[in-house]
Order: sequence, then C-alpha cells, then structure tokens
Amino acid sequence: MRSADTVLAVNNDLPIRTGQAVHSGKVRSVYWLTDEDSARLIREHNYPVQADAPLAIMVISDRLSAFDCVWHAEGGMAGVPGKGAALNAIASHWFELFRQHGLADSHILDIPHPFVWIVQKARPVMIEAICRQYITGSMWRAYQNGEREFCGITLPDGLSKDQRLPELLMTPSTKGILKGIPGVPEADDVNISRQDIISHYAAFNFRSTDDVTLYEKLLQDGFNVISQSLAKLDQVFVDTKFEFGYVTDQHGIEKLIYMDEVGTPDSSRIWDGPAYREGRIVEQSKEAFRQFLLKHFPDPDILLNKHRMPERIALARDNALPLQAMMQVSDTYLGMAEKITGRKIHLPDNPKAEIIDVLHKQYGLIDQTLLS
Repeated sequence: MRSADTVLAVNNDLPIRTGQAVHSGKVRSVYWLTDEDSARLIREHNYPVQADAPLAIMVISDRLSAFDCVWHAEGGMAGVPGKGAALNAIASHWFELFRQHGLADSHILDIPHPFVWIVQKARPVMIEAICRQYITGSMWRAYQNGEREFCGITLPDGLSKDQRLPELLMTPSTKGILKGIPGVPEADDVNISRQDIISHYAAFNFRSTDDVTLYEKLLQDGFNVISQSLAKLDQVFVDTKFEFGYVTDQHGIEKLIYMDEVGTPDSSRIWDGPAYREGRIVEQSKEAFRQFLLKHFPDPDILLNKHRMPERIALARDNALPLQAMMQVSDTYLGMAEKITGRKIHLPDNPKAEIIDVLHKQYGLIDQTLLS
C-alpha cells in the first residue's frame, strides 16, 4: 500500500513563475504563465496557437471531491494514491481519440508529466453538458417521483431503473451564475433546454446558432467514441459531463474545442458489463464512493440537501474516513486507467519534486526565488 507521502494533496504551492494568482479548484490548480514565458514556449515547442496566446500550467491533485466537499482518511491520507495521474491519463486518451476521429481539438498543448498539462486559454461556453444513455441517479429519482420532462425532453412512461434510454439524452445545465436570461434562474447548475440555448446563444458564449448545432454533434459523437471504446473492454458508458470553449489557432481561426476533462471516473458513470448483464450494478467510477458516503454517515440527507451545506462541510472536515475507502477508489481509478490506455500508470514517490524538476529542466518555468 502506498503511503500518504506519495499523495499530491496540495497543488497550488508550486514555485512556477506566474504573473497572477493561482486558481485552485476542487481537484486542479491553474498557473497562468507570464506573457514572456507563454511566447517562449510557443516558439520553442511550436504549439499550434497564436504567437501571443496565453498559456497555463494545469496541475492535477490526488484530492477526492464528492458532494462538493474534499474528503480525507485515517493516517493522514489527504487524497487517493494514483487518482490524479489516472484522471489525466484517461482524459488525455479520450481527447487524443477525439482528434484522431476528426471531432475537435482540446485545450491541451503538451503533457510534461503525468500530473501536468500545458493548456491554452479558452473562452468557455457557459454550459455543463450531461449526456445520458441510461436512466439512473438523480434522473431516475425525479422520474420515479412523476417527472417526465428533463431539459425540454419528454420521457415515456414505463421506464425501469438503470435501463438503457430509447436515445442518448443531452441534458445541459448552466455553468456559473448567468444573469438576464428570460426563464433561466440566476443560479449555478440550473437545468436548461435546447430552446433556451438557441434563443439566447450569445449569453451562453456561443458565436452562432450553427455552433449550438456543432456542440450537439460533438457531444453525441464524443459520447459514442468513448462508449464504443469502453464496450470493447466490456464496460458500460452510462453518462458523462462535457465542457467546451473557443480558442484561436495559429492561422487566426476561432474554433470550438473540448476542455476541462472528459470520460473519467470523476465526471462519468461507468458500469461493469458482465455484472450489468446479470442484473447487478458494479460502479467503476466515483459513484461507488458517493454511495459509500451515503451509507457511512447516519444522516445521508446532509450530503443530499444543498440547504445543509455548512453541516456537510463540517462533516468532511471533521471525519477521517476508513483508509480502505480511499484505497478502493485508488484501485478503481488505476484499474480503469490501465484498461483504457493499455499501459501502466506511473506513480512517483515524490510527485511534487518530479513536477518541479521537469518544469525547471525542460521548460524553464521554475522561479528559483520561490524554491525552499
């Protein structure tokens, strides 16, 4: 079993030369490079972007987020061994497969280290696009309670839990709080319909209604590429989240790309194929950890009720989980990464030192005054 020292739990304190504050999310931290370093890397590595395009170093962590909280375990284990490297490997694999199939590029320009991407700045489309091939989770709970319309799509009566849907559903929601859109509440993660997007495409950062059609095609084609690849591994691709943005290439052409991550156990549900055919659900994604948390704590409503967020934050902060819970997530993520990519995932003994060494020697991005 790997020790807590090998887990990269803190990823926003690297001595990377940057002209602005580090943006740290639940899992990834983003270091925006100086204009000089961005221009130098574009020249030296011949990245297919404009000469003055802003670049960033995106560093993934091994932190484990669920129900909008970050969790830890006994023995000082503040993350999941191998999780970051597994997620990066899986997402990079799918992005490359999309490119090979002629779908669209991603924001990734270079992969210096298993924990690191060099990315170009994108103008994000303000939509989180969920694709669903099976009825489960929150959709099933709503359906069971009598709801039939989801994001402007009407489902038929008579569906059963976990069954395959008649067609792939695209159920978008807002990314961030959008103001001034008729019929769309000013709150994060609000379900929206296709008509909402078409009617107010500019408010969602689309250039045109044609790009809304393109985004839908990229959703469907991207989902199918992943689903067919996983089927060859006898795994069921249940649902996933996509995000998009615009970048300008080296020829000055603005184009729609995939961004964030895609098809990972963090952003998707994946089921074991043989078990599903036997009528059992064996989760191969973070959903298994979510289910563990709901059973582990005596009052699961804290995790499900958004109005109890202060209690939820305290629950995650004050409770060290059994170490085995983290190791099960590690086994799942590494196992899926190795199946999908067909190769062993490199897990460094000291990931932070490795990252600093690579970014210093090969990219010249380490600020020596910040080294301790």
